[in-house]
Amino acid sequence: MNIYKNIVSAKKEGKKLLAVLIDPEKIEINNLSSFFEKVHQSVATHIFVGGSTDKNRQTEKVVSEIKKITKLPIVLFPGDVNQITNLADGILFLSLLSGRNPEYLIEQHIKAAPILQASNLEIIPTGYILIDGKKETAVQKVSNTKPISQDNIDLILNTALAGEFSGKKLIYLEAGSGAAVLVDANIIKKCKSQLNIPLIVGGGIKSKKQLEIAFNAGADLVVIGTAFEKDITFFNDLKK
Repeated sequence: MNIYKNIVSAKKEGKKLLAVLIDPEKIEINNLSSFFEKVHQSVATHIFVGGSTDKNRQTEKVVSEIKKITKLPIVLFPGDVNQITNLADGILFLSLLSGRNPEYLIEQHIKAAPILQASNLEIIPTGYILIDGKKETAVQKVSNTKPISQDNIDLILNTALAGEFSGKKLIYLEAGSGAAVLVDANIIKKCKSQLNIPLIVGGGIKSKKQLEIAFNAGADLVVIGTAFEKDITFFNDLKK
């Protein structure tokens, strides 16, 4: 399974991708089977697993259960080194480019390096840019960093370009879980027009219309999490 190669191929073909984000702290393992019945009827192409924290160390258990019920690629979206499990298919090796906290720019990566070297995970270097969604997010609190204002499009674009030039394979524009304001379509368009690598967008998307706006603006892959946690019937709007 070459996850990144498939994302790049989809980008070239203009095929839009949708990742369902599962937070190990919030999902009930007993509900996974019925949850994935909805996932498999939808246009979802990837499963992301992770959250800002995982205090009860549930990531590996959750991934193990998901593995039993889906053939979709399972990609770790870890808040820290403790959320790495070799049971997944791949990992977004996230650098929080919007912040200046060395812990999330390089320190966590150094701690993860020996674990990843011994694993079979496909490692995808990803530039993670937190955009102000007008709601304090768990990422802000945990990372002790501030998001970039949506008014500062040049800073967002230059941060994304710096990520690409420094070797990141993906750029992820994130308004934060349950964001009150989505990443603006103009920001997505500007980044899409300048980047040569695939663009991921997430945070606060809770309707088919909002999803289509993100896709039409240029997102190659959209991530939805909180909306499915709060209302599983949202999947009905996204059927194949």
